[in-house]
Amino acid sequence: MADNIIVRIQSPHGMKRINVGKRETGAQLLKKVAKEFGCSNNGFSVYLNRNKTGEISPTMNKSMSLLKIKHGDLLYLFPSNDAGTSTQVMETLSQAHGGQRVLTPSTINIVEDEIDQYLNKQDGKIYRNRDHQQCRHGALGKCVHCVPLEPFDEDYLNHLDPPVKHMSFHAYIRKLTGGADKGKFVALENISCKIKSGCEGHPPWPDGICTKCQPSAITLNRQKYRHVDNIMFENHTIADRFLNFWRQTGNQRLGFLYGRYTEHTDIPLGIRAEVAAIYEPPQIGTANSLELLEDPKAEVVEEIASKLGLRKVGWIFTDLLSEDTRKGTVKFIRNKDAHFLSAEECITAGDFQNKHPNACRLSPDGHFGSKFVTVLATGGPDNQVHFEGYQVSNQCMALVGDDCFVPCRDAPELGYVKESSSEQYVPDVFYKDIDKFGNEITQLARPLPVEYLIIDIPTTFPKDPVYTFASSPQPFPVVNRDVVGETQDFHTLASYLAQSQSSVFLDVISDFHLLLFLVTNDVMPLRDSINLLLEAVKTRNEELAQTWKRSEQWATIEQLCSTVGVQAPSASEFDALGGSQQSTPTAMWSCRHCTFMNQPGTDQCEMCNLPRI
Repeated sequence: MADNIIVRIQSPHGMKRINVGKRETGAQLLKKVAKEFGCSNNGFSVYLNRNKTGEISPTMNKSMSLLKIKHGDLLYLFPSNDAGTSTQVMETLSQAHGGQRVLTPSTINIVEDEIDQYLNKQDGKIYRNRDHQQCRHGALGKCVHCVPLEPFDEDYLNHLDPPVKHMSFHAYIRKLTGGADKGKFVALENISCKIKSGCEGHPPWPDGICTKCQPSAITLNRQKYRHVDNIMFENHTIADRFLNFWRQTGNQRLGFLYGRYTEHTDIPLGIRAEVAAIYEPPQIGTANSLELLEDPKAEVVEEIASKLGLRKVGWIFTDLLSEDTRKGTVKFIRNKDAHFLSAEECITAGDFQNKHPNACRLSPDGHFGSKFVTVLATGGPDNQVHFEGYQVSNQCMALVGDDCFVPCRDAPELGYVKESSSEQYVPDVFYKDIDKFGNEITQLARPLPVEYLIIDIPTTFPKDPVYTFASSPQPFPVVNRDVVGETQDFHTLASYLAQSQSSVFLDVISDFHLLLFLVTNDVMPLRDSINLLLEAVKTRNEELAQTWKRSEQWATIEQLCSTVGVQAPSASEFDALGGSQQSTPTAMWSCRHCTFMNQPGTDQCEMCNLPRI
């Protein structure tokens, strides 16, 4: 026994002790380490020091004595630099320590969003000026009255105007990673309501279950943080074009918000979702319901948005009932006495958020929560259209993702957690409430008030409008609005180009729905030849737009427009900057109501007899 020593090996998943002889070489030690940890010989490295110095090589023939490794010494195991080997080794280590396949943040190649990478590098502290009444120190000193506050300081957030109920997600991360350990053991784990697979000690559900594979019960809490702190439409035109469908038909409408995530400076380490365009997918809408249909253009829309520097940041829907058509007022139906979001809408929001997870380096799964937002257009207390922003909590996402949550039939403000059946095990879900005597009680979530699942987000419009896409008095028709006579074809394209009042070609072509039509039309789709134009719109570069305008593709578009009876502006009709001259009164015009092509010089449509707009 005197010839043997015990060496401690520390790995990212724990420590193990290995019995090794003093005369055994470093190569023999590595073989014992590989056997003990259950991993391959070339998938890891062992070092004498924590800073990765003094590596013990597999070809090393020196004994423990020559390596100066004594009884009780601590060595350090690190995965090798190869990404694939590293992941394999760490998975094996996880299995060796817990019997369960676990991935740690260091093993997954996580690419966080640009805004998250930017906020990770920020200080985030709330700096305060010296208080002349309470501070008794010099200009260079600090005291409790002027020392910088942490971004998660609840007292500071509560005293903002208006008060902030939810800290930002990055402030929450700073709270977790603060303290003496600097978040060494922090792991943002996603909730799972499913039975863990791989348990072999009993028959599968419903014939058996144990504490190892059974999901834990869930107690719903109001989430203290939110992934997005503000929603901002770039200008009122975006919202007005979306609301025009309800104004014309009285039917509800749904759309997807495309924009970008930026820093929200009003809240420490806050994130803002900026909306630049709304895409309306195929749907069936009535005055009381909405049904989404399969969208064959979904992939193309995502591609176009990506090349324009945009991404899908949320969804918007209307719930509007007209009160007085002469005054233009709407009914105030969403309030504290009714509901803010129904259970069906919470389930839909949770489903969308699960489809758009938020990449996170602190989560073993590589993602945690979502930045996908929900915007509701409904009547406000002043009987005008208001835009309300929401998200559902991570707990709601888990219940929806694992198919445990359903709406109630007659109460939109209530949901219901399903009961376990022979096909599915559902854990118990509880929430805390106050009874009529003022006592805090725990209730089973059957039914469940959805207010426990909702996080509200301020929705705003800027004082100075921003235009990613140019604004036009008569814009190009919105896609999927054939039911109201807004068709996208070369008739409408020719009319749009002929009546355009802009003097710059880039402004004429900078319309999200027009770009989408150029890519998806059946006659001449430009999916493979429009990249230069998209780059011009993205960077607001008129020279690039002019270069694309001189291409064969645009010449073909002009020819197609001329064949439908409306002469589109040709290259000679644009000035040096690319502007078009005013359309002549002798040109045919398209009715905005029924799209019929009318003869020049008429003031009303020959088909529907409505006035020319």
